[in-house]
Amino acid sequence: MDRPNYITPTGYAALRTEYEALFGTERPALVEVISWAAGNGDRSENGDYIYGRKKLREIDRRLGWLSKRMKAAKVVDPAAQPDRAKIWFGATVTIADEDDHHRTLSLVGDDEADAGAGRVGWNSPIARALRGAAVGDVRRVELPAGAIEYEVMTIDYPPV
Repeated sequence: MDRPNYITPTGYAALRTEYEALFGTERPALVEVISWAAGNGDRSENGDYIYGRKKLREIDRRLGWLSKRMKAAKVVDPAAQPDRAKIWFGATVTIADEDDHHRTLSLVGDDEADAGAGRVGWNSPIARALRGAAVGDVRRVELPAGAIEYEVMTIDYPPV
């Protein structure tokens, strides 16, 4: 990876929880089903066996991806941010566009981004444009639909 994989403690815990659920619960149960299905004879027409093997490959692929992401993760606690006057990782900001439509966003790790819930990835175009901005600053965001200017209205961080 060419850049750090920043993530909040909450985001890291979610990755870890998913990994533990897959590795500790789902995978062993699936291996048991596959073993049972393999003992039923002809595997070429055994739906439980074929589907089980396919599902096992998907789980193993996801476990590998989660393992890599957790290994590369750099956990950053937004509450410990020393410069709270500017937008940095973990900030929750309210921005307004040219038509005075307000939008509240939290800058989080790319693995925990959910635009529908207002959490944007640290490396997204809007997050890159807002980095280092202070209240009152106007930043231009280049989007596929065209450029939009946003004014920073508020910056908040979790309490220490």
